[in-house]
Parts: sequence; structure tokens; C-alpha cells
Amino acid sequence: MKATIFHNPTCGTSRKTLDILRDEGCDVWVREYLKSPPTKGELRELYSRAGITPRMGLRAKEPLAEELDLNRPDVTDEEVLDAMITHPILINRPIVETAKGVRLCRPQEMVREIL
Repeated sequence: MKATIFHNPTCGTSRKTLDILRDEGCDVWVREYLKSPPTKGELRELYSRAGITPRMGLRAKEPLAEELDLNRPDVTDEEVLDAMITHPILINRPIVETAKGVRLCRPQEMVREIL
């Protein structure tokens, strides 16, 4: 099975998810999203396929999210997406895409739902 992982190698959950994909024999394309960020359209599509909102995909505990006031109740999807494009560190990870779907793999075992 082919899989794409939006990966941050410094993140333990992301590394564990990548290990699961490789252990399951997946042909994995690793996209280090901090070096090669997704477009706004790509993010919108990934979140739609995962069944989550951009806000649910926001790394809300990242200090920058607080600085940019992205944790307020009335923040819009467009505001979140714009911030993520400008500051990819705000994208919660890992996001994995396979032919069976997309998941934000927190915890890492969620990747098994799309294998």
C-alpha cells in the first residue's frame, strides 16, 4: 500500500507513526512539511477527507497559536488555514494519507484505521 506522511522528524508521535507504516510494508512518501509545506488547498482537502476541521488540525498548544490568538472561540477555518500556511509549525502532525483515507494520527495507532 502507498502512503504519504506529513512528517516532522523531531516529533516522537510522527516517528512512531512512520515506523508503523514501514513495519506494515507500506511504500511511504515522507513529506517533511516544515521544509515542504502543503498549500492551503491541500490542507483543506486533507482535513475534509479526514473528517476534521482546520481548527481540529491546529497545533493549539504551540505557543505561536496563542500569540496569534488562534485559540479563541470565534476563529474561522480560513484564519486557521492562513496561519498554518504562513507558519507550518501550527499544523498538527502526523497526517497520513492512503487510498483508504486520511487521518491525523494522534495517537499514532490511528494510522491503522487507513491501512
